[in-house]
Amino acid sequence: MQARKMRESRIVNTDQVLLNDLNNYNSLFGGVLMKKLDSCATLSARRHSRAKECVTASTDSIDFLCSIFQTDSVCIESFVSYTGTSSMEIFCKVIAEDMMSGERRIAATAFLTFVALGDHGKPVPVPGIIPETDEEKTLFETGQDREIDRKHHRQKSKELAKFITLEKPWDEHEEGMHYDHIN
Repeated sequence: MQARKMRESRIVNTDQVLLNDLNNYNSLFGGVLMKKLDSCATLSARRHSRAKECVTASTDSIDFLCSIFQTDSVCIESFVSYTGTSSMEIFCKVIAEDMMSGERRIAATAFLTFVALGDHGKPVPVPGIIPETDEEKTLFETGQDREIDRKHHRQKSKELAKFITLEKPWDEHEEGMHYDHIN
């Protein structure tokens, strides 16, 4: 399988910020941005792998660096920044642009991990990547450290899951202990 240039997986999506996208601080809801990030990252993963399906394995990090307002446009750029055997790390950057002044700023950065799936829903190998720009080279060179961190974090999550209850919160847990609920 031949490696592909990072830019071949690049997706750019620019949108306006609408009133129903705003929170009570008159800035873009974080959840709205997260949905946009996942959507762009999915397309980058699919474009790179050319697999039948790509699923989000983890949202590794989202760093909200500054607010995005209704007067801004929001541009999300995503591309594959590192690959494993069947997994792809997708880097996303969010650029907010004040539509009145033209001022642009990095509003957020994110890393998401996707797995390529074949016909039977099983992971399939993905091509490696070739970085070209300084930005791409930096992301690629630091990718292995992030991969190690992801694996460690995933193992810790699996360990924690062993102690998490499956009981419904409105069921009694211990003698004399119960949760109040609103009808």
